[in-house]
Amino acid sequence: MDIKSIREYLGLEHDWEAVQNCIATALQSDIDLLNATNGSILSHSGKQMRPLLALLVARACAVDSAACDATIRYAAASELLHNATLLHDDVADESEQRRGVPTIMSLMGPSVSVLLGDYWLVKAVELVLGDPDGDSAGDMRVIRLFSKTLSDLAEGEMLQLQKAQSGDTDEEDYLRIIYNKTASLFEAACVSAAISVDASAEYEKAAKEYAVALGLAFQIKDDILDYAGTDSVGKPLGVDILEQKMTMPLLGALTNAGPDEDKRVRALVKDIVGHPEHRDEIVDFVKRNGGMKYASDRLDFYVDQAVEALNVLPESFEKELLVKLARYTANREK
Repeated sequence: MDIKSIREYLGLEHDWEAVQNCIATALQSDIDLLNATNGSILSHSGKQMRPLLALLVARACAVDSAACDATIRYAAASELLHNATLLHDDVADESEQRRGVPTIMSLMGPSVSVLLGDYWLVKAVELVLGDPDGDSAGDMRVIRLFSKTLSDLAEGEMLQLQKAQSGDTDEEDYLRIIYNKTASLFEAACVSAAISVDASAEYEKAAKEYAVALGLAFQIKDDILDYAGTDSVGKPLGVDILEQKMTMPLLGALTNAGPDEDKRVRALVKDIVGHPEHRDEIVDFVKRNGGMKYASDRLDFYVDQAVEALNVLPESFEKELLVKLARYTANREK
Protein backbone atom coordinates (compact mmCIF):
# COMPACT_ATOMS: atom_id res chain seq x y z
CA MET A 1 0.00 0.00 0.00
CA ASP A 2 1.38 3.42 -0.98
CA ILE A 3 0.88 6.88 0.55
CA LYS A 4 -1.96 7.69 -1.83
CA SER A 5 -3.85 4.54 -0.84
CA ILE A 6 -3.49 5.37 2.86
CA ARG A 7 -4.90 8.84 2.23
CA GLU A 8 -7.83 7.29 0.38
CA TYR A 9 -8.45 4.90 3.27
CA LEU A 10 -8.44 7.74 5.79
CA GLY A 11 -10.77 9.62 3.48
CA LEU A 12 -13.44 6.95 3.89
CA GLU A 13 -14.21 8.40 7.32
CA HIS A 14 -13.51 11.94 6.03
CA ASP A 15 -10.56 12.33 8.42
CA TRP A 16 -8.12 13.24 5.66
CA GLU A 17 -10.53 15.74 4.11
CA ALA A 18 -11.07 17.26 7.56
CA VAL A 19 -7.33 17.81 8.01
CA GLN A 20 -7.01 19.42 4.58
CA ASN A 21 -9.97 21.70 5.30
CA CYS A 22 -8.51 22.59 8.69
CA ILE A 23 -5.20 23.59 7.08
CA ALA A 24 -6.90 25.64 4.36
CA THR A 25 -9.19 27.39 6.84
CA ALA A 26 -6.33 28.21 9.19
CA LEU A 27 -4.39 29.86 6.36
CA GLN A 28 -7.32 31.85 4.96
CA SER A 29 -6.74 35.61 4.72
CA ASP A 30 -8.41 38.62 3.11
CA ILE A 31 -5.08 39.40 1.40
CA ASP A 32 -5.20 37.97 -2.12
CA LEU A 33 -1.43 37.69 -2.53
CA LEU A 34 -1.14 35.73 0.70
CA ASN A 35 -3.94 33.37 -0.31
CA ALA A 36 -2.45 32.82 -3.76
CA THR A 37 1.02 32.13 -2.37
CA ASN A 38 -0.31 29.77 0.29
CA GLY A 39 -2.35 28.00 -2.38
CA SER A 40 0.78 27.52 -4.45
CA ILE A 41 2.57 25.94 -1.49
CA LEU A 42 -0.37 23.64 -0.75
CA SER A 43 -0.49 22.49 -4.37
CA HIS A 44 3.01 21.03 -3.89
CA SER A 45 2.46 19.69 -0.40
CA GLY A 46 4.64 16.59 -0.59
CA LYS A 47 3.96 13.40 1.35
CA GLN A 48 2.27 15.05 4.35
CA MET A 49 3.69 12.28 6.51
CA ARG A 50 3.10 14.00 9.84
CA PRO A 51 -0.69 14.42 9.65
CA LEU A 52 -0.92 10.98 8.03
CA LEU A 53 0.90 9.45 11.00
CA ALA A 54 -1.19 11.44 13.47
CA LEU A 55 -4.46 10.11 12.09
CA LEU A 56 -3.21 6.52 11.98
CA VAL A 57 -1.81 6.68 15.52
CA ALA A 58 -5.07 8.11 16.86
CA ARG A 59 -7.04 5.31 15.24
CA ALA A 60 -4.55 2.63 16.30
CA CYS A 61 -4.74 3.81 19.92
CA ALA A 62 -8.55 3.99 19.86
CA VAL A 63 -9.54 1.06 17.65
CA ASP A 64 -12.73 1.52 15.60
CA SER A 65 -12.95 5.19 16.53
CA ALA A 66 -12.70 8.05 14.10
CA ALA A 67 -10.40 10.98 14.80
CA CYS A 68 -11.87 13.68 17.03
CA ASP A 69 -11.70 17.45 16.58
CA ALA A 70 -8.50 17.70 18.61
CA THR A 71 -6.85 14.99 16.51
CA ILE A 72 -7.66 16.91 13.34
CA ARG A 73 -6.33 20.19 14.74
CA TYR A 74 -3.09 18.66 16.01
CA ALA A 75 -2.53 16.78 12.75
CA ALA A 76 -3.08 19.97 10.74
CA ALA A 77 -0.80 21.90 13.09
CA SER A 78 2.03 19.41 12.53
CA GLU A 79 1.85 19.99 8.78
CA LEU A 80 1.69 23.78 9.14
CA LEU A 81 4.69 23.75 11.45
CA HIS A 82 6.62 21.48 9.11
CA ASN A 83 6.06 23.79 6.16
CA ALA A 84 6.96 26.83 8.27
CA THR A 85 10.36 25.27 8.96
CA LEU A 86 10.86 24.53 5.26
CA LEU A 87 10.14 28.14 4.33
CA HIS A 88 12.73 29.26 6.88
CA ASP A 89 15.22 26.54 5.89
CA ASP A 90 15.06 27.60 2.24
CA VAL A 91 16.32 31.03 3.26
CA ALA A 92 19.05 29.67 5.55
CA ASP A 93 20.22 27.22 2.88
CA GLU A 94 19.58 29.57 -0.08
CA SER A 95 17.61 26.74 -1.70
CA GLU A 96 16.41 27.34 -5.24
CA GLN A 97 14.16 24.28 -5.38
CA ARG A 98 11.94 22.34 -3.02
CA ARG A 99 9.95 19.22 -4.01
CA GLY A 100 11.10 19.69 -7.58
CA VAL A 101 9.69 23.23 -7.98
CA PRO A 102 11.14 26.72 -7.36
CA THR A 103 11.04 27.82 -3.73
CA ILE A 104 9.17 30.89 -2.51
CA MET A 105 12.60 32.23 -1.57
CA SER A 106 13.81 32.02 -5.18
CA LEU A 107 10.56 33.39 -6.64
CA MET A 108 9.72 36.16 -4.19
CA GLY A 109 12.85 36.70 -2.13
CA PRO A 110 14.07 35.66 1.33
CA SER A 111 12.01 38.25 3.21
CA VAL A 112 8.75 36.91 1.82
CA SER A 113 9.78 33.33 2.60
CA VAL A 114 10.55 34.27 6.22
CA LEU A 115 7.28 36.17 6.59
CA LEU A 116 5.30 33.28 5.16
CA GLY A 117 7.11 30.87 7.44
CA ASP A 118 6.18 33.05 10.41
CA TYR A 119 2.55 33.14 9.24
CA TRP A 120 2.34 29.34 8.95
CA LEU A 121 4.02 28.98 12.34
CA VAL A 122 1.52 31.27 14.07
CA LYS A 123 -1.39 29.43 12.44
CA ALA A 124 0.03 26.12 13.68
CA VAL A 125 0.23 27.51 17.21
CA GLU A 126 -3.37 28.74 17.00
CA LEU A 127 -4.55 25.26 16.08
CA VAL A 128 -2.66 23.71 18.97
CA LEU A 129 -4.10 26.24 21.42
CA GLY A 130 -7.65 25.77 20.15
CA ASP A 131 -10.44 27.93 21.51
CA PRO A 132 -9.64 28.69 25.17
CA ASP A 133 -13.24 29.75 25.79
CA GLY A 134 -14.85 26.74 24.14
CA ASP A 135 -14.79 22.95 24.08
CA SER A 136 -11.78 22.86 21.77
CA ALA A 137 -9.17 24.26 24.14
CA GLY A 138 -5.78 22.63 23.61
CA ASP A 139 -4.46 20.07 26.08
CA MET A 140 -1.66 21.64 28.14
CA ARG A 141 0.57 18.62 27.53
CA VAL A 142 0.15 19.06 23.78
CA ILE A 143 0.93 22.76 24.04
CA ARG A 144 4.13 21.91 25.91
CA LEU A 145 4.92 19.18 23.39
CA PHE A 146 4.74 21.53 20.40
CA SER A 147 6.59 24.22 22.37
CA LYS A 148 9.42 21.75 22.98
CA THR A 149 9.46 20.90 19.27
CA LEU A 150 9.89 24.57 18.37
CA SER A 151 12.84 24.77 20.76
CA ASP A 152 14.27 21.53 19.36
CA LEU A 153 14.06 22.86 15.80
CA ALA A 154 15.99 26.02 16.66
CA GLU A 155 18.62 24.14 18.67
CA GLY A 156 19.05 21.56 15.92
CA GLU A 157 19.63 24.24 13.31
CA MET A 158 22.18 26.04 15.47
CA LEU A 159 24.02 22.84 16.38
CA GLN A 160 24.19 21.91 12.71
CA LEU A 161 25.63 25.34 11.91
CA GLN A 162 28.15 25.04 14.73
CA LYS A 163 29.27 21.61 13.54
CA ALA A 164 29.53 22.78 9.94
CA GLN A 165 31.98 25.44 11.10
CA SER A 166 34.03 23.12 13.32
CA GLY A 167 33.94 20.09 11.01
CA ASP A 168 34.00 17.66 13.95
CA THR A 169 30.52 16.12 13.68
CA ASP A 170 30.32 12.60 15.09
CA GLU A 171 27.39 10.17 15.01
CA GLU A 172 26.07 11.31 18.38
CA ASP A 173 26.00 14.92 17.14
CA TYR A 174 24.32 13.85 13.94
CA LEU A 175 21.60 11.88 15.73
CA ARG A 176 20.89 14.83 18.01
CA ILE A 177 20.63 17.15 15.01
CA ILE A 178 18.22 14.93 13.10
CA TYR A 179 16.17 14.24 16.23
CA ASN A 180 15.80 17.98 16.78
CA LYS A 181 15.14 18.87 13.14
CA THR A 182 13.02 15.89 12.03
CA ALA A 183 12.12 13.28 14.65
CA SER A 184 10.94 15.83 17.21
CA LEU A 185 8.06 16.93 14.98
CA PHE A 186 7.19 13.30 14.17
CA GLU A 187 7.03 12.83 17.94
CA ALA A 188 4.77 15.86 18.43
CA ALA A 189 2.40 14.68 15.69
CA CYS A 190 2.10 11.12 16.99
CA VAL A 191 2.04 11.77 20.74
CA SER A 192 -0.47 14.62 20.41
CA ALA A 193 -2.66 12.25 18.39
CA ALA A 194 -2.48 9.63 21.15
CA ILE A 195 -3.32 12.26 23.78
CA SER A 196 -6.27 13.49 21.69
CA VAL A 197 -8.01 10.09 22.00
CA ASP A 198 -7.14 9.66 25.71
CA ALA A 199 -4.72 6.82 25.01
CA SER A 200 -3.26 4.96 27.97
CA ALA A 201 0.24 5.79 29.19
CA GLU A 202 1.46 2.54 27.59
CA TYR A 203 0.00 3.42 24.20
CA GLU A 204 1.27 6.99 24.44
CA LYS A 205 4.79 5.67 25.15
CA ALA A 206 4.52 3.37 22.13
CA ALA A 207 3.47 6.31 19.93
CA LYS A 208 6.49 8.30 21.12
CA GLU A 209 9.00 5.50 20.59
CA TYR A 210 7.56 4.71 17.17
CA ALA A 211 7.62 8.35 16.10
CA VAL A 212 11.18 9.06 17.24
CA ALA A 213 12.62 5.92 15.63
CA LEU A 214 10.65 6.55 12.43
CA GLY A 215 11.74 10.20 12.32
CA LEU A 216 15.41 9.22 12.64
CA ALA A 217 14.99 6.58 9.94
CA PHE A 218 13.18 9.02 7.67
CA GLN A 219 16.02 11.55 7.83
CA ILE A 220 18.74 8.92 7.41
CA LYS A 221 16.96 7.78 4.24
CA ASP A 222 16.84 11.38 2.98
CA ASP A 223 20.59 11.63 3.62
CA ILE A 224 21.22 8.39 1.73
CA LEU A 225 19.19 9.69 -1.21
CA ASP A 226 21.36 12.82 -1.27
CA TYR A 227 24.29 10.61 -2.23
CA ALA A 228 22.21 8.72 -4.78
CA GLY A 229 21.52 11.92 -6.71
CA THR A 230 18.42 10.59 -8.43
CA ASP A 231 16.09 13.00 -10.22
CA SER A 232 13.19 11.75 -8.11
CA VAL A 233 14.72 13.27 -4.99
CA GLY A 234 14.10 16.73 -6.42
CA LYS A 235 17.65 17.94 -5.88
CA PRO A 236 21.06 17.19 -7.42
CA LEU A 237 23.77 14.95 -6.03
CA GLY A 238 25.69 15.96 -2.92
CA VAL A 239 23.73 19.04 -1.82
CA ASP A 240 24.36 18.21 1.84
CA ILE A 241 28.11 18.22 1.25
CA LEU A 242 27.94 21.63 -0.40
CA GLU A 243 26.18 22.84 2.77
CA GLN A 244 28.96 21.30 4.93
CA LYS A 245 26.54 18.78 6.44
CA MET A 246 28.18 15.57 7.62
CA THR A 247 25.41 12.98 7.45
CA MET A 248 25.23 9.24 8.13
CA PRO A 249 26.74 7.99 4.82
CA LEU A 250 29.80 10.21 5.24
CA LEU A 251 30.12 9.43 8.95
CA GLY A 252 29.94 5.74 8.13
CA ALA A 253 32.67 6.03 5.52
CA LEU A 254 34.83 7.96 7.98
CA THR A 255 34.32 5.20 10.55
CA ASN A 256 35.61 2.66 8.03
CA ALA A 257 38.63 4.84 7.07
CA GLY A 258 41.82 5.45 9.02
CA PRO A 259 42.51 8.57 11.12
CA ASP A 260 44.63 10.24 8.40
CA GLU A 261 41.89 9.83 5.81
CA ASP A 262 39.31 11.02 8.34
CA LYS A 263 41.27 14.22 8.91
CA ARG A 264 41.81 14.80 5.17
CA VAL A 265 38.15 14.35 4.21
CA ARG A 266 36.88 16.50 7.08
CA ALA A 267 39.20 19.26 5.85
CA LEU A 268 37.68 18.94 2.36
CA VAL A 269 34.17 19.32 3.80
CA LYS A 270 35.16 22.39 5.83
CA ASP A 271 36.62 24.02 2.69
CA ILE A 272 33.79 22.99 0.35
CA VAL A 273 32.30 26.49 0.12
CA GLY A 274 35.46 27.77 -1.51
CA HIS A 275 36.13 24.53 -3.37
CA PRO A 276 32.84 22.99 -4.54
CA GLU A 277 34.82 20.84 -6.97
CA HIS A 278 35.71 18.62 -3.98
CA ARG A 279 32.15 17.36 -3.83
CA ASP A 280 32.70 14.57 -6.34
CA GLU A 281 35.80 13.40 -4.48
CA ILE A 282 33.87 13.24 -1.20
CA VAL A 283 30.97 11.37 -2.80
CA ASP A 284 33.41 8.88 -4.28
CA PHE A 285 35.09 8.48 -0.88
CA VAL A 286 31.73 7.67 0.72
CA LYS A 287 30.88 5.03 -1.87
CA ARG A 288 34.37 3.44 -1.83
CA ASN A 289 34.48 3.19 1.95
CA GLY A 290 31.13 1.55 2.58
CA GLY A 291 29.32 4.67 3.72
CA MET A 292 26.09 3.79 1.93
CA LYS A 293 25.91 0.32 3.45
CA TYR A 294 26.73 1.69 6.90
CA ALA A 295 23.90 4.22 6.61
CA SER A 296 21.51 1.58 5.25
CA ASP A 297 22.25 -0.69 8.21
CA ARG A 298 21.55 2.15 10.64
CA LEU A 299 18.36 2.93 8.72
CA ASP A 300 17.18 -0.67 9.08
CA PHE A 301 17.98 -0.55 12.81
CA TYR A 302 15.68 2.41 13.42
CA VAL A 303 12.93 1.02 11.18
CA ASP A 304 13.00 -2.18 13.24
CA GLN A 305 12.84 -0.11 16.43
CA ALA A 306 9.79 1.72 15.13
CA VAL A 307 7.99 -1.50 14.24
CA GLU A 308 8.86 -3.09 17.58
CA ALA A 309 7.42 -0.12 19.48
CA LEU A 310 4.00 -0.92 18.01
CA ASN A 311 3.86 -4.39 19.56
CA VAL A 312 1.90 -3.18 22.60
CA LEU A 313 -0.93 -1.74 20.49
CA PRO A 314 -3.98 -3.90 19.76
CA GLU A 315 -4.20 -5.47 16.32
CA SER A 316 -5.89 -3.22 13.79
CA PHE A 317 -5.66 -2.22 10.16
CA GLU A 318 -4.22 1.14 11.24
CA LYS A 319 -1.44 -0.61 13.13
CA GLU A 320 -0.65 -2.62 9.99
CA LEU A 321 -0.46 0.63 8.03
CA LEU A 322 1.94 2.13 10.58
CA VAL A 323 4.20 -0.90 10.14
CA LYS A 324 3.99 -0.54 6.36
CA LEU A 325 4.84 3.16 6.59
CA ALA A 326 7.95 2.30 8.59
CA ARG A 327 9.00 -0.23 5.93
CA TYR A 328 8.15 2.28 3.21
CA THR A 329 10.61 4.70 4.79
CA ALA A 330 13.45 2.26 4.15
CA ASN A 331 12.44 1.53 0.57
CA ARG A 332 11.24 4.86 -0.80
CA GLU A 333 13.08 6.47 -3.70
CA LYS A 334 12.20 10.09 -2.98
